[in-house]
Amino acid sequence: MIYLLPASVFVLMVSVGMSLRIRELIANWRALTWDAWLRLLLATFLIPPTVTLLLGRVLPLDLGELAGLFLVAAVPGAPLLTRNLARRGFDMQVAASYQVWSGVMTPFMIPLVVFAAAKLYSRNIWIPPRVLALQIVEKEFLPLLVGLLLMRLAPGFSTKAQGALNMIGNAVLTIVFVLLLWKLRAELKGITPWVVVASLVVLLTSIGGVVWLLRTDVVRMRTLAVSNANRHVGLALLLSGRYARNHHAIPVLACYAVLAAVLLVLAPKLFGLRREKAQAAGA
Repeated sequence: MIYLLPASVFVLMVSVGMSLRIRELIANWRALTWDAWLRLLLATFLIPPTVTLLLGRVLPLDLGELAGLFLVAAVPGAPLLTRNLARRGFDMQVAASYQVWSGVMTPFMIPLVVFAAAKLYSRNIWIPPRVLALQIVEKEFLPLLVGLLLMRLAPGFSTKAQGALNMIGNAVLTIVFVLLLWKLRAELKGITPWVVVASLVVLLTSIGGVVWLLRTDVVRMRTLAVSNANRHVGLALLLSGRYARNHHAIPVLACYAVLAAVLLVLAPKLFGLRREKAQAAGA
């Protein structure tokens, strides 16, 4: 199981790489003005962790729960949602461009955000940017590059293989996720209603921040909003154990991961995509 999870993520990211169009990737970056990028930066890296700190003041969360929730709120760009967005009415190219951008920004923003938050609790926590860069390159950029190269060198095979890779990756990932939840069932009993409430607030804040701040077309806005809610639980878990010295964050991170999975199912209804499809069919 230790190897199945990264293997399934790698396969899914290769599938995303096969579907990427460099021109569309660049066009999506150019579509946003500098002002829009600044707003997206706020919605991605600053608003969710800030809201988490405020939740720590008003909800009865212990320090371990708050630390775990803060890290998942601070780290965007999980590599598990992008490929599935296209099947649910969102723009996968926009989601992929956001993931690449957030991956590039992560080594610069996360150390500063975590350092500033730790100072509020009289602690010194510095995450070396190279550690984050290595994780992003290894888990996201490398498989994306493999997918791009395969499409370039063997377009016929890659076109046929995309669906199979996505199906295999999702199937293995689902099995691993269920097994992990079963293995961690004792720890998951520690999830309190307040953890669920706090996680839901952070998730909705990630969506609402983009909807509120970003001024762009509807498809791009809702794709970026859902992508922003897909926080990087795996990286947050790594950081919580290595730097925050918090080994009790698993219930919080598992809670957010489950909510993010539910979001993917409900997202089309939440953003009115089903209603749009029905109206288009009627027309």
